[in-house]
Amino acid sequence: MGLICKFPGGIHPFEGVGGKKTTSALSTIEPPQPTHVIIPLRQNIGAPCSVLVKEGDDVRVGQRIGEPVGPVSAAVHASVSGVVTACKPCILANGALEPCVIIQNDFRDAWIERKPISQPEALSAKELGEAARETGIVGMGGAMFPYGVKLDIPRDKSIDTLILNGSECEPYVTADHRLMLEHSLEIIQGALLIQRVLNVRHVIIGIKSSKLDAIETMRKAGQSQAGFTVRCLPDCYPQGSEKQLVYAITRRIVKMGDLPLDCGVLVCNVASVRALWQAVYQGRPLVDRIVTVGGYVQKPANYRVRIGTPVEWLIEAAGGFLPDVKMLIFGGPMMGVAINRQDFPVVKGCSAITALGKKDVILTAEEPCIRCGRCVDACPVKLEPVTIDRGMRKNWFDGAGRNDALNCMECGICSWICPSRRSLTQSVKACKKNISQGHSAAASTEGGK
Repeated sequence: MGLICKFPGGIHPFEGVGGKKTTSALSTIEPPQPTHVIIPLRQNIGAPCSVLVKEGDDVRVGQRIGEPVGPVSAAVHASVSGVVTACKPCILANGALEPCVIIQNDFRDAWIERKPISQPEALSAKELGEAARETGIVGMGGAMFPYGVKLDIPRDKSIDTLILNGSECEPYVTADHRLMLEHSLEIIQGALLIQRVLNVRHVIIGIKSSKLDAIETMRKAGQSQAGFTVRCLPDCYPQGSEKQLVYAITRRIVKMGDLPLDCGVLVCNVASVRALWQAVYQGRPLVDRIVTVGGYVQKPANYRVRIGTPVEWLIEAAGGFLPDVKMLIFGGPMMGVAINRQDFPVVKGCSAITALGKKDVILTAEEPCIRCGRCVDACPVKLEPVTIDRGMRKNWFDGAGRNDALNCMECGICSWICPSRRSLTQSVKACKKNISQGHSAAASTEGGK
């Protein structure tokens, strides 16, 4: 369980008031339920669900309100009991206008009848994947990839290693840390389900070296299980990214354009694995998750939050903002998005709401690039953000594409480390969007002059 070599690049971001040291030591809190929830019908990569309810319908907790559409989808369920007040498009934190179901809470917390699977040990991989699809399980680390698809391994692929991602490398965020301390056995049992149906030999739990209590707790929980080990990882960002995690633990390289399963590895977030255990052994769909409310709030904490809870409800539960708050982020400070309103709902992939203070937010004008190369040295994907940025600013999208702009994981390191405060991450995002929309050919002639 010793410290192993890290991936190339990466940084150790600064944390200010209300960081990991504050919230990791505090047990998860069950806050008061919100008066209403706004539940998006698209909480996964792929197609949105088709709505199953209408205005005026009474619903119970766990009732399916969104039916999966297409192979890449996952069901959506009511997170509170009450009355449907609207089914309409709403703006989400990522700026997208998505169909949502709004439920007025009756505070009875009336559940549907839950039906655990009677013989979990007899499940096939297809049946486990279908259970994940029907109970709405997606990647809860942020990607929100449907687990019904994740567990459907192509016949020409062979998985020998399952990695449980407990690294949680974003500053301020400790939701998975607390989950591992409080629900370690359930995580291990969920991993056993995947190990058995996919016939996986090795199950490796990756946890950062700074989480000594979580390392010890998960080691004890899995010590009697064949093939289970815990690996201690360097305290570096973005350690939790799949490709970087696979390399750090197995030294296998996931090539550009490939997935971890192409080199025999399946990576699962610990929260998603625990949700899979709940689906199988409790018949419980994914209706809540742990969210870290950290930074410049009166009472930083981890809260068990119903999906669809407005951000303002969590800020109120945390006692409101401290006087010097400057910016509110939906997610962690590196890959989250800054928001200017608090009515956005918590979704399945949201692990944090972060309030940053004046000392944490540097709002200065961009300066000319000084060719220091820091963005290149720190990039975990070995890209040249400065070159892609230059191509974007000249509308030279073909050139940026040749520099592998589409492989950027948008981790934010290049912008964070740039001494000239260049908006490198935002530039690469814009470049990727233009390339994907087919603008490169038209623009490249002018940009190449």
